[in-house]
Amino acid sequence: MNRISCLLLVVMTALTVMAVKNPKAPQALKPGDKIAIMSPASTPGDSTAPERAAQVLRQWGFEPVVSPLALNKYHMYAGTVEQRRAELLRLLRDKSIKAIIATRGGYGSAMLINDELIDAMKRNPKWLVGYSDITALHSAEVRAGNMSLHANMGGALAGKGANDSINLLLRDALMGERPDYTVPANPFNHPGHATGIVLGGNMAVFTSNFSGSKKYDFLDRDYIKGRDIILFFEDVGESMARVASMLTQLHHKGVLGQVKGIIVGRFTDYSPAGGYESMNQMLSEYINLFMHGRDIPVCFDFPVSHDESWNFPMLEGCEATLNVTPVATTLQFR
Repeated sequence: MNRISCLLLVVMTALTVMAVKNPKAPQALKPGDKIAIMSPASTPGDSTAPERAAQVLRQWGFEPVVSPLALNKYHMYAGTVEQRRAELLRLLRDKSIKAIIATRGGYGSAMLINDELIDAMKRNPKWLVGYSDITALHSAEVRAGNMSLHANMGGALAGKGANDSINLLLRDALMGERPDYTVPANPFNHPGHATGIVLGGNMAVFTSNFSGSKKYDFLDRDYIKGRDIILFFEDVGESMARVASMLTQLHHKGVLGQVKGIIVGRFTDYSPAGGYESMNQMLSEYINLFMHGRDIPVCFDFPVSHDESWNFPMLEGCEATLNVTPVATTLQFR
């Protein structure tokens, strides 16, 4: 091999290593740290919720900072795109703020994402907490190189209080603890063992908001190429036909062909249709079809959902091990 060929090999190897660099965890929080409460999507339905959520953070020993725009309202959103983006940028760039918790999901998070926001996330890694529509911001954080926290939001903090077991899991995750979950077996589970970075969230959000937006999509084919991925998803109020279409989209996009494991959360507020007894039955059939015989672990009814009593914190972009057996499913974050 001549000198030029050797040089090209070194460069290509270095580029490959850079291409598969996984997201890193923001700094773990400690007592006294400031946590912002803001509304990047829709306005809270309960005007007292942000302050009640702040009280929970105080009980945990943090210093809450409620955004002055938390209760802002513009049509179905908590302000215009410009207002919400500017507020999120302000909180990201504020060095005293160590984490940001959304008041709720709803609609509109994806509208905030642009190159300026991604740059701010890269320069100011901090935990961003939420689920549902906030999945779009998790995708942006991962593409910025940061882990993000798919978990209950201000509404659950306000409604369930400081001693709620799921809320306490969120507190522990913010303070650097890596979750270790064990849940009962499900009849639709497929046994297996896999290790990879965990990505996913609300199925409707991550399958629709980034169509054609490769640089913001944490499930872009080029981004996940060379990575071991454990995919999780859940949704609310979606028909079985719509969920089947979203799964088909993931198949044609090439995502299902690359994942090492699948975690199916709970689908709520839907009606069985098409002769299927449940969403799990339909998803099991289609997942088996799209796997083309690939033997990977798949678990169903994992505690991640729009039910705030059944919504374990998930560290987006964090490496974890999924082990599905006939007895139980374990998910261990590293």
